[in-house]
Amino acid sequence: MRRAAASQLEETLAFQMKVIGLPVPVREYRFHPPRRWRFDFAFEAQRIAVECEGGTWTNGRHTRGTGFQKDAEKYNQAALDGWKVLRFTGDMINSGDAVSVIESALQGLSMTSAADSGIFSTICGS
Repeated sequence: MRRAAASQLEETLAFQMKVIGLPVPVREYRFHPPRRWRFDFAFEAQRIAVECEGGTWTNGRHTRGTGFQKDAEKYNQAALDGWKVLRFTGDMINSGDAVSVIESALQGLSMTSAADSGIFSTICGS
C-alpha cells in the first residue's frame, strides 16, 4: 500500500521531534482499518496520535464543512479506541509549541505542568 505524501508541516514536525530526541513515531499509522483512517504520527505504546492540521487560514480541507465533519468522526472514534489525539496547526508546529506538547504528553505531563517546568520556553526560545 502506498503511503500518502508527507506535508511540509509533517516534515517540519518530524525534524523537530528528531532534534530533541523523542522516540521515532510511526508515520501514517492506520488505526481503524475498516474506515482506512490514519494518523500523521502515532506513538503506539503510549496510544498518542499526532495530527498536523494544515490550511487553517486558507480554507483548507480541515476547516471546511465536510472535512471538519469527517475529522470529528475520526477523532471521536480514536478517543473511543483509547487514543489521545494531539492536533496542531502550522503556527503551533512552526513556533515549536507542538513538539513541546508532544514531549510533555510522552512524559505524562499536563500542558500546565509543562509550561511551569519551562519546556515551552526552552524549545521556543522565549
